[in-house]
Amino acid sequence: MIINFKKYHGAGNDFVIIDNRELNLTPSPQQVASLCHRQFGVGADGLMLLENDASSDFRMRYYNSDGHEATMCGNGGRCLVMFAYHLGIIGEKTKFTGIDGDHEAIVIDPQTVRLKMIDVDDITMDEDHYLINTGSPHLIQFVTDVDHVDVPYQGRLMRNSFGKQPAGVNVNFAHFVDQSIKIRTYERGVEGETLACGTGAVATAIAANHWYNEDKSSYTLEARGGTLTVTFQRVATNKYQDIWLQGPALKVFEGEIDPAFAGPSDHGSRADRQAG
Repeated sequence: MIINFKKYHGAGNDFVIIDNRELNLTPSPQQVASLCHRQFGVGADGLMLLENDASSDFRMRYYNSDGHEATMCGNGGRCLVMFAYHLGIIGEKTKFTGIDGDHEAIVIDPQTVRLKMIDVDDITMDEDHYLINTGSPHLIQFVTDVDHVDVPYQGRLMRNSFGKQPAGVNVNFAHFVDQSIKIRTYERGVEGETLACGTGAVATAIAANHWYNEDKSSYTLEARGGTLTVTFQRVATNKYQDIWLQGPALKVFEGEIDPAFAGPSDHGSRADRQAG
């Protein structure tokens, strides 16, 4: 059986997306990894399935490019909302269910989606970094110049540095440029640097607000793939609510795949391919 797919990106963070409301696809890790492989497959940072949900407009299932089902993806969530909008199953406002709970979203225009994220009420600070869970666990380190950070190398060293997170963490490096924050992210599961990370942008904005104790509720973040905006309400020292992530969500192409395709089994890990 042949299955149609679409490919979207949110600030360069790209995804293969499939309408799986009829549950035609139960992908194996090898199938996901092969589909996301940039030489042997379609190429993407992850795979998303849109499925039915009893209590919301749809359910989001997200798989990292290593083949395993993963935690929340902010850029992916916005892209899935735009996908659902293009399918005609939602209007400009929606509520959907992710692995971390319910999310609201608004289609702002044909290229932009605003997505509500989970509340943050646990912020860990240790020396020169923060650890914050925004649907996925993120380490944030402020540096003097992110352009001079070896993100693939440093991120790989730091992703498993925290015993409380046995699956590892995503690692963000950031610094202020005028009124915005420049950010680069190493994503676990992708095992390399991505052009943007939505949950990482949210975590970094909150870390910046907490670190500088600023009286502001909106931050612009410049990722390598585009611009993201994060807004929130700080209701206590370590508690943030009404958190929204806004940014691009663009369809780039579509095609067909045979779900039986598993691809070569010896093409190496994502980290090995990037390092090589």
